[in-house]
Amino acid sequence: MSNGHDIQKTPTANSALAKARTSRMSTSSTTLFLAILAAVLIVLPFVASDYWIDVCVFWGINALLSLSLNIILGEVGLFNMGHSAFYAIGAYTTAILSQRFGINLWILMVLSGLTAALAGYILTAPIMHLRGDYLLVVTIGLNEMIRITLINNPFGLTGGPNGLLVLDQFRIFGKVIQTPRDFYVLVWACVAVLLFSLFRLQRSRIGRAWNYVREDPVAAESTGVDTRWAKALAFTIGAGIAGATGTIYAAKMMVISPDSFTFAASVMLFAIVILGGTGSIPGVILASGAMLVLPEVLRDFARYRMLFFGLAMVLMMIFRPQGLWPSTRWTTKMRESGGK
Repeated sequence: MSNGHDIQKTPTANSALAKARTSRMSTSSTTLFLAILAAVLIVLPFVASDYWIDVCVFWGINALLSLSLNIILGEVGLFNMGHSAFYAIGAYTTAILSQRFGINLWILMVLSGLTAALAGYILTAPIMHLRGDYLLVVTIGLNEMIRITLINNPFGLTGGPNGLLVLDQFRIFGKVIQTPRDFYVLVWACVAVLLFSLFRLQRSRIGRAWNYVREDPVAAESTGVDTRWAKALAFTIGAGIAGATGTIYAAKMMVISPDSFTFAASVMLFAIVILGGTGSIPGVILASGAMLVLPEVLRDFARYRMLFFGLAMVLMMIFRPQGLWPSTRWTTKMRESGGK
């Protein structure tokens, strides 16, 4: 017979077993998804036209941006709807320094990331105590402040509404990166490096601290987590990645203007993270592909594309609020609460 002590431990043991099983299933499904994605991306340049390769280049750029926002929104739970501001800072840093000093784009990619990271820390430090809708509104304001500053052409640096030209290109062993296939390899190589780094970060002490802050900041602080530091670090890293991505975008487009970094662009990134599943790296990749590739598939129905997009958003929120690929944390919560 089981004694009372064994009976009392049973629910805890079952919960731990369920969490371990969920974690193993999530890891295996994520590995399978990434393997399939890698296989498709390797084959694609050999079978697709330049047009579709170009579409996938922008899918990769948006995947980089969405993954950087996922650190802020998904891992820490901070509502940031001004992420394109840091993207703009990186792109304009690249254009300005390239024009005036002729610095190599690989170096500019690092400098742009550091500049955007510093801007992310400075701009968000005074508002780090805000939560939920209040933080959301303030980040919208920050996005508009940056965009209007670029339009006003301070000190003649940003080119005003017309923007700036970027005449330099990435070079690898003397080869200039300029064709759609070249940029395809560059962008998705960057995505692969970022994915490896983010998976390691999720499993690190910092990643666990972020999740504690997301679930309950008060409880996290009571256990010794510096919540302000955790939030500031997430904003800084997310902004830095967005800034470095701005260099790739500037090199690809060769001309940048404030029209590329509007509030609508930030809303799109926010929607990608929510639809993919907050905190879910595979979900963000999947959602960014859906948001970039599907509109091109529906180009023949251009008049109705936004109608399809809005309908898809509504249906997702009703029937699958956890996102296309929910994170392990969401799945565990649903199991514990008896949800389906």
